[in-house]
Amino acid sequence: MSIIPESKTRQVHTLNELSKRKVVEHNSLITSIAKMDKTPLKMFELAVSLIDTDNPPQDQTVYLSKQEMFAFFKVNDNDKNSRFKQAIEKMQKQAFFQIKKEHDKGFKFVSIVPIPYVEWTDYNDEVKIEFHREIMPYLINLKTNFT
Repeated sequence: MSIIPESKTRQVHTLNELSKRKVVEHNSLITSIAKMDKTPLKMFELAVSLIDTDNPPQDQTVYLSKQEMFAFFKVNDNDKNSRFKQAIEKMQKQAFFQIKKEHDKGFKFVSIVPIPYVEWTDYNDEVKIEFHREIMPYLINLKTNFT
C-alpha cells in the first residue's frame, strides 16, 4: 500500500487484495434511486469498499490509488488519465440517492448526493474522495438491513 505524506500521514488504498474487500450498503440505499453508468457505478463501489466499517474515517474521506484503479479496470492506454478523470466527474454527478423512510404519518423522502468532493491531480497517484456525512450511516451502520 502506498503512503502519501502531507500535513498528516494518510493511506492511499490499493486494490491488490480485492477478493477480501467488501461493499456493503444499507437496503434503503440499494432500493433508492441511483442511476449510474457502469464505469461510474464501479468507481462508486470501489470508493465504498475503501471504508472500514469498523473504523470509519473521521473526515469521511478515502484515498484511492490511480494505478491500482487502472489495473482493476485493465486499462493501459495513453489516454487513461483523462478518461478516468471524466469518469470520476461523471460518477460524482450521477450519484444521487433518494431514500424512502417510513414514519407514523406516512413516508419521508431524503435526497442525498453522496460524494460532494473529489480531488484528482495530474502529478500524483492519489484520488481523494469525500463522502457526504448524511450518506455515511447507510454505508457504515449496518447491523441490520444491509446487503
